[in-house]
Amino acid sequence: MKLRADRLKRWFMAGMLLGGTLATAVARDKLPPAPPTGPAADYPMVLGAPFTVDGVTYTPADTLNYDKVGYAVIDPALGQGISIAHRTLPLPSYAEITSLRTGRTILVRVERRGPMSGNAIIALSPGAAEQLGTGDPRTPIRIRRVNPAEPERALLRSGQPAAQRMDTPMSLVGVLMRRLDPNAAPMPPAPAPVPAPVAAPPPAAPAPSGPKRPAVMPSVQRPAPATMTEPRPTPVSRAAQAPRPVGGGQVVVQVGAFSSRTAAAAVAARVGGAVSPAGRLFRVRIGGFATAAEAGAALAKAKAAGYSEARIQHAD
Repeated sequence: MKLRADRLKRWFMAGMLLGGTLATAVARDKLPPAPPTGPAADYPMVLGAPFTVDGVTYTPADTLNYDKVGYAVIDPALGQGISIAHRTLPLPSYAEITSLRTGRTILVRVERRGPMSGNAIIALSPGAAEQLGTGDPRTPIRIRRVNPAEPERALLRSGQPAAQRMDTPMSLVGVLMRRLDPNAAPMPPAPAPVPAPVAAPPPAAPAPSGPKRPAVMPSVQRPAPATMTEPRPTPVSRAAQAPRPVGGGQVVVQVGAFSSRTAAAAVAARVGGAVSPAGRLFRVRIGGFATAAEAGAALAKAKAAGYSEARIQHAD
């Protein structure tokens, strides 16, 4: 009798253990899946149903070549990540935002729907507004959907900024601003101060060299007629040398001009170029090369790195 009771007790304990194991397995199966990480976090993209803001109906769509101008507001609810809210682009997706006041361009992640009032076309997170260099409640911008490389996507998914893009030329900014507001005529004069400092340094270099020789001449009064004939050929020979650099080491590839030295240095490191100040901007150049043909390979490298506005020009 006692042996039978011991057997029943052991069977009961085994049943309890087996039941507990099965219950744990079932509970584990019912747990929600962990959120995806890495590239999987960008898929699937969500569109959602049409919705209405201030009487206007917006229908989300997967528009690959989306490119518009409009106004941006700042939404603190988006947090410190480099993200925006948009009314129709897929969630998530990626876009470049350009300030139509400065030409500064940044890469952002589209993470929410919005703005839910007003006629602004995007809402910037505080982090995105800081990288764009704006604190204004209403900033004119251009938004262009892009497909960035995975390393840049990973930075934005983690809340960190991607490398700043090449600044949009102010000539194009003026065109975009007039598309947004035909009465916005003050934009074109903005580029004028930029070339002025760039052109000023070259004339300044010969200027000091000219006066130095006449300053020496008066100290030798007698031989002045003889020495005057010698300095004159010197400038002529320098002038004669000026055309040579065009075909001998003074052809460069200008990758772009940036308002930030840090951004320019990052681009220079990426394309193997050098940073040179030009007024309020910092130019990134590769070279010099003897001929434009030799510079072609560097130009192709810059464009392959994503700097489509890189061009070949003579060094100044």
